[in-house]
Amino acid sequence: MSKQIRLGILTPSSNTALEPLTFQIVASTPNVSVHFSRFPVTEINLSAKGLAQFDHSVIMQAAQLLADAEVDMIGWSGTAAGWMGFESDEKLCEAITKATGIPATTSVLALNKALDIFKVKKLGLVTPYLDDVQESIMKNYNAIGIEITSKTECHLRIVKNSGIALVGEDVLETLVGQVVEGGAEAVSTFCTNLVAAHKVELWEAKYGVPVLDTVTTVTWDMLRQCGVDTKAIKGWGRIFQET
Repeated sequence: MSKQIRLGILTPSSNTALEPLTFQIVASTPNVSVHFSRFPVTEINLSAKGLAQFDHSVIMQAAQLLADAEVDMIGWSGTAAGWMGFESDEKLCEAITKATGIPATTSVLALNKALDIFKVKKLGLVTPYLDDVQESIMKNYNAIGIEITSKTECHLRIVKNSGIALVGEDVLETLVGQVVEGGAEAVSTFCTNLVAAHKVELWEAKYGVPVLDTVTTVTWDMLRQCGVDTKAIKGWGRIFQET
């Protein structure tokens, strides 16, 4: 009998997309269960209030609750490090492991691993965020040699996090197509409250490039680090089959 693996997912309180999508992703792996812990996040902007939502002391309380369930790994299913800096997630993972003894990863750190595996140098960035948030994400990726230009980015200028989950699939498909047309070698749907992960395989077939959704990336990295053969997960994109 296969060892039961418990994944613990840190979740923004107003997110309604990532939980059902994550459950669906792991549905074909019967020895894997997923458990969630929330902390307050209601808006995405660069104000002091907006940034304070992602203070590590707040996130750590939610992580400790997952540790109480004796999960095998903790994943932060969120993208704040995109605008706050990748080192923010690195420090968070270190703090979680130091406090709980449980290894940790994040959507953004996992995305960066996947970009390296796929040897992506020109990324298409699709987000629901404001102009200044998008600019910060672009700056951080350009700084590590992943080029994002005005032709390979699209964003929707949404502040209220709960509203992000209402963005339609047709809108997202149009944006993915636009950044591919702009020259992207791969695309990231970069927000875990976008209802996008289930469309990845369709978009990959249509546009011919890897599509790396941030709900998917953290789940993939957690499974991989827990020793799960991700090739058993079909219908959720090239990341599970080619890495």
